[in-house]
Amino acid sequence: MQNKFLLPVVILSVVLIGAFGWELHQDKQRVYELTLATGTKKGIYYPFGQAIAEVVFQQNPRLRIQIVETQGAEENMQRLQANQVQLAIVQNDTAAVPSARVIASLFKEVFHLIVSEKSGIKSFSDLRGKHIALMVKGSDSYSFFWFVSQHYGLKNTDFESTPCSWNEATKLFANGEVDAIFMMLPPGSYLVSNLLQKTQGKLVAIDQGAAMKIKLPYLEADLIPKGTYKAEPAVPDADLPSIGVQASLLVREDVDPVIVKEITRILFEHRRNLVAANSLAATIGQPGGSGGLTLPIHEGAQAYYDREKPDFLATNSELIGLFLSLITLLVSWLWQLRSSFLQKQKNHADKFNLEILSLIQKIRKAQTFEEIELLQEELFDIFKQVIVDLDEDRIDSDSFHSFTFTWETAMKTVSHREKALQNLQWVSHDLEGELTSVRERET
Repeated sequence: MQNKFLLPVVILSVVLIGAFGWELHQDKQRVYELTLATGTKKGIYYPFGQAIAEVVFQQNPRLRIQIVETQGAEENMQRLQANQVQLAIVQNDTAAVPSARVIASLFKEVFHLIVSEKSGIKSFSDLRGKHIALMVKGSDSYSFFWFVSQHYGLKNTDFESTPCSWNEATKLFANGEVDAIFMMLPPGSYLVSNLLQKTQGKLVAIDQGAAMKIKLPYLEADLIPKGTYKAEPAVPDADLPSIGVQASLLVREDVDPVIVKEITRILFEHRRNLVAANSLAATIGQPGGSGGLTLPIHEGAQAYYDREKPDFLATNSELIGLFLSLITLLVSWLWQLRSSFLQKQKNHADKFNLEILSLIQKIRKAQTFEEIELLQEELFDIFKQVIVDLDEDRIDSDSFHSFTFTWETAMKTVSHREKALQNLQWVSHDLEGELTSVRERET
């Protein structure tokens, strides 16, 4: 019978273990495919995204990131919300969407105003009456130019502007068809470096960043450090005031935290590989949350950032120790109180047992039925008192069971004594009858 029951259990256990092992094996072999929205192929986001995808795949072949070319941060955010992509590179001036979460800050982008030597432009206000090449309409560079020009009191009729791509802008600038180019790029960008080396161009300061931050909190006063684009002679020849925004790597809220933690780990622990693929990776950092893109950090990324933080037990060890000590004292006090209460109940029950034992001795020595009856009444009085004390918790159930044994012994003693007295009466009656018969025969 036992074998018949054991065999199905063994078979079921083997099947479950096999299924679990297969699922674990499949999970270890599973490939996760993600899509990253970047920017145009000729911009800086697309190659940076390629560097991320390449290094992530090198460190974990199960994570494959496909790069998607887009028109920029605004489109990236929209694609993220529509679940067309799972990852996106955006600037912190981009309107956030509910499904977006932050993984890491990537790099800063600062405003670059590049002017020709012969243009005579020494400040942003000097753009009045000049011809400026802007980036395409809808780009952040295009939008920010109009914000900055309004800040300096310039109107669109004060100068001529031509929206175009970076390649088109550099051709116009090299041919002398435009006096300036406005573009938002990371400091040290090779695009700016190549332009300054091949043309008679120079950088012009864009100051008053702190004032502009009042209207747009995500803007930060920044600097293009001396010698960023050339060491000797230094270009720029001094730290150049500018304004910047932060580019960040975002992820959809519903992406598996384990995957996001692994991507975050690779970004930080293999930064050297990333820098070798794209120098902008040198400034990757933990999200700061100042101004603009104040999105929550994804729980997977946060788990990586918190990896070295002490856990709850370590952080609150002293408080937990005090709490446990108080609990121990309280439990000890309650235990002692309970023990005292139980002992009191036992002592109370023992008193009744002793009284019954005393009555048992008296019953055994009783000489008349009247005496036994009086002792029996005392027994019942004690029994009534015990029932009352049990109901009012002056006696516990264990003590009551002990009392009932003594009580039954007393009642048996009463019965035995009554029978003994009855037998004595019968013997006395018989002896009296025999004596009467003897007397009658003698007379």
